[in-house]
Amino acid sequence: MASGGGSKSAAFILLILNLGLYFIVTIIAAWAANHGIERSHDTASVLSPPAHIFPIYFPFGNLATGFFIIFSLLAGVVGVASSLTGLTNILQWNVPNLNAAAASSFIAWSLSLLAMGLACKEIHIGYTDSNLRTLEVMTIIVSATQLFCTGAIHVGAEEAERQLNQHRGRV
Repeated sequence: MASGGGSKSAAFILLILNLGLYFIVTIIAAWAANHGIERSHDTASVLSPPAHIFPIYFPFGNLATGFFIIFSLLAGVVGVASSLTGLTNILQWNVPNLNAAAASSFIAWSLSLLAMGLACKEIHIGYTDSNLRTLEVMTIIVSATQLFCTGAIHVGAEEAERQLNQHRGRV
């Protein structure tokens, strides 16, 4: 029986779960960005000059909506890429590939935390519709599952490194 089987299967399951969650976050955030771009010209043209020249104006939600949607879209795209490359790295299960998977997982988690912070700010301000609430909830959930996934990959990388050092005769 190979060492590290538990963390390999946990990381694999979490990567598949995160791939689906990040895909959903990307779809909802892309829809919200497209919807905001299509409706912002008509709505922003009647606003006073400070809001009219604000570069991230969305005609729905609150003032945190624009930043939240952009960072959610960024976190979703990076998370999908990180999950896909992480799956191929986990399947190979050697030290260099596990370290690459750990690094990309940490980057995706960092962006997810940034988007989660903006989701919390948007929830605190209020006045959002149901589609944005769905994106907020999905962003918070994916931040938590990405944390567990990053931890599982790091545990697997440490186990693989320890196994490699024992095989070489180092402690």
